[in-house]
Amino acid sequence: MNFLAHAWLAQPGNDGFLYGNLIADGVKGSDLSAWSPSVASGIRHHRRVDAWVDQHPSVLLAKRRAPKMQRRYAGIALDIVWDHFIARQHAGTEQHALVERCYRLLTAWPAPQRLSTMMPILIEQDWLRRYADFDFTCRAVSGIGQRLSGANRLAELVPWLREDYAALEQDFSRLWSECRAELTSQGDAR
Repeated sequence: MNFLAHAWLAQPGNDGFLYGNLIADGVKGSDLSAWSPSVASGIRHHRRVDAWVDQHPSVLLAKRRAPKMQRRYAGIALDIVWDHFIARQHAGTEQHALVERCYRLLTAWPAPQRLSTMMPILIEQDWLRRYADFDFTCRAVSGIGQRLSGANRLAELVPWLREDYAALEQDFSRLWSECRAELTSQGDAR
């Protein structure tokens, strides 16, 4: 899952919990003592969601359909594509309020070093809403691939994402309904 999915799953929680979910990919290691209890709880929740999603049958099935040479990178592309489907499915007032809340938190609180250059761009270019546009989503997938060493295997996945769109949408529908039921959280009571 990517930013928008994590935001939806964490939205019932307080701002610290939501923020922790948003920045967790930029936090390495298991020692979260530098973070407030609610942010640390959000980071742990994000990691739990990622582990659960990575083992979900719909995700495993989608990865098996990916081209063999790029299959290793399919999980990264799928995380972003899931945000595309969420942006389309949940477009409206509630999602607008959630996106604004995310942007407010990401503006007010400093991002971890690993995300510090990306977060202002994410906000300025309104990625969380723009994921609804599949062309934008595909450019995002390719852009992440440019940051990896070697050939851009993520960009090589874009034709498959386009060709397999209907099947991916079905995979997402199964995944998202189960994910929301299992992993939507308010965080710790702290």
